[in-house]
Amino acid sequence: MKDIAKRVFNIEIQSLQEVAARLNSDFDDVISAISAVKGKLVVAGVGKSGIVGKKIAATLASTGTPSFFLHPGEAFHGDLGMIGHEDAVLLISYSGETDEVLKIIPFLKHNQNLLIGITGNRDSTIARNCDHHLDVRITTEACPLELAPTSSTTATLVMGDALAVALMTIKKFQPEDFARYHPGGSLGRKLLTRVKDKMRTEALPYINSNAGFTELLLCMSAGRLGLVMIGDANYVEGIITDGDLRRALLHNPNTQELKITEMMTPQPIIISGDEFAGVAEHLMIERKIATLLVGDAEARRVAGVYQIYNEY
Repeated sequence: MKDIAKRVFNIEIQSLQEVAARLNSDFDDVISAISAVKGKLVVAGVGKSGIVGKKIAATLASTGTPSFFLHPGEAFHGDLGMIGHEDAVLLISYSGETDEVLKIIPFLKHNQNLLIGITGNRDSTIARNCDHHLDVRITTEACPLELAPTSSTTATLVMGDALAVALMTIKKFQPEDFARYHPGGSLGRKLLTRVKDKMRTEALPYINSNAGFTELLLCMSAGRLGLVMIGDANYVEGIITDGDLRRALLHNPNTQELKITEMMTPQPIIISGDEFAGVAEHLMIERKIATLLVGDAEARRVAGVYQIYNEY
């Protein structure tokens, strides 16, 4: 079975190399044409080509090129109304002769839409009726029966990725742009969420610098943050984490002799609540800490506590 898998990988890699070797100015023309489109890029295909088309449309939409997938069969029964005059349409069909796709071409031409075809046959009906064509012809399908679309769908998928990446480059698409379209993902949280949106503000654990060990332990346990702050919200003298506490006990297990001022970190890091979560995360990783105080660092006022494992 492993040998079969390796054969599939090798055939599909070779197929991609074949398609890449044939890339020419047609690709540049397609990118220029899509970049000039004022509307959306509509992707259409049926069967395996349709499934690949859905992924291509999703990738385009999330990387700065407004796009959506339209099933040609549904389009022929009313959904053509989703296509505006300023939209471009990407038609996907390896044979270039898919009946459902062919049926919508007359409307698209009458609607004066820019047509781009991705097929494995430059002389196909779809290729001849498109303004631009991208060739994804492959020599061998990975399917041993040469029936199931395998290498051909991979080539089409990669061609779609190439379009998306090229368009990203032209549009100067940045991580911040990607995050705007993915607010629910980890990148969105890091680049869009601010520290104040996720910090804890209720029942923060404060103790006096003269407090004893028992009070310290009870305060840390009640706070459920793995730390206590020495002072109050208006002025924090220092911070003691559970790690500081363990190290102090290893050094001197006599709790009667342990002093708050000797265990605490006198210069805790305080970050602004307006800072982005991604900046806070980077700072915590850099300093090898899991907690940041949030507030005014200069005045040493604290408004909340931000912890990396609460956000991610």
